[in-house]
Amino acid sequence: MQQRRRAGESSSNGDGARVSDPIKQAPGYLNIGAFRFWFVGQRWEWSDEVARMHGYEPGEVEPTTELLLSHKHPDDRAHVQELLDYALQSEESFSSRHRFIDTAGAVHDAIVVADRMLDESGAVQGTAGYYIDLTNTFDEARQEVLDTALPDLFESRAAIEQAKGVLMYVYRVSAAQAFRVLQWRSQETNVKLRALAKQLLTDVAALPVPAAALQSQFDHLLLTAHERIPAEPAG
Repeated sequence: MQQRRRAGESSSNGDGARVSDPIKQAPGYLNIGAFRFWFVGQRWEWSDEVARMHGYEPGEVEPTTELLLSHKHPDDRAHVQELLDYALQSEESFSSRHRFIDTAGAVHDAIVVADRMLDESGAVQGTAGYYIDLTNTFDEARQEVLDTALPDLFESRAAIEQAKGVLMYVYRVSAAQAFRVLQWRSQETNVKLRALAKQLLTDVAALPVPAAALQSQFDHLLLTAHERIPAEPAG
């Protein structure tokens, strides 16, 4: 089966509900798992990592839309349902930033990054991608390790910082979380971080112009930003 990117390659000929681990290069401090969602029949496949994120042992449950929604944080459940409905109606990918609750009651903060699955003829079959659990990505000591391991970061810092800004805006994540997502993609695809960042910026520049309403809102923010800066304390 062809798809825009091979997210969540199945090891069970498509009959099971588990996805083999495609994330051989994922950094150990990032908790990442793969999934597939077939639009016809609303059939899900989870990797072992996604099952464990939700508190299940691999193969313990068969993922369904109902099970998935039951784990969503109450404040995010309706939003995720709307995104799923939109994906089914538009045949677009299911991507989101939301919280879910595992079987032990722990709240996880995650982003879902996905693309469409296509068959041999190019018809859309569903969506496939990754859960990225951001819950435990706040250890600044890990950033020092990354800086040591990735000297390329300093050679092209401007492009990387700009790419981080794009991810921060689109996914509503912190600077550290955005960097770790970029680094994950760099390691998984075996592409230098600076090259990946530059290509992402090139692709973003080719996206359609934002809607007039959004640009108007940003115009207002830009022209009035100085009015919202807190006054410096008197020395």
